[in-house]
Amino acid sequence: MIKIPDWISGFPGAVTVSDSNHTVVYMNEAAVETWSSRGGKALVGTSLLASHGPRARRIIEELLSTGGSNVYTVEKMGVKKLIHQSAWRDSAGEVAGLIEMSLVLPPEVPHFIRD
Repeated sequence: MIKIPDWISGFPGAVTVSDSNHTVVYMNEAAVETWSSRGGKALVGTSLLASHGPRARRIIEELLSTGGSNVYTVEKMGVKKLIHQSAWRDSAGEVAGLIEMSLVLPPEVPHFIRD
């Protein structure tokens, strides 16, 4: 069982956590709202693979096997989002599942180079 810090519940970005068997084990309030049309809170306990196509399933499996990350932006209905998917590790350092964070981006995102 994973321990989710209290602050994540009200975090404005959508946070979804799965275990290494692809089962959704946690969704914060923003994730429940984001995925309300597909079941919202009822998605906890279901498989990530059931709601993803072949390409996404390959990415999920790769992240679980390598412990890596997948980062991209997407736009749906005029809303831009940053998606960050990453493996998370248990106390022994083993890949224990995936975390997806989805953050709404303003239309123009400032970019700063700091040396």
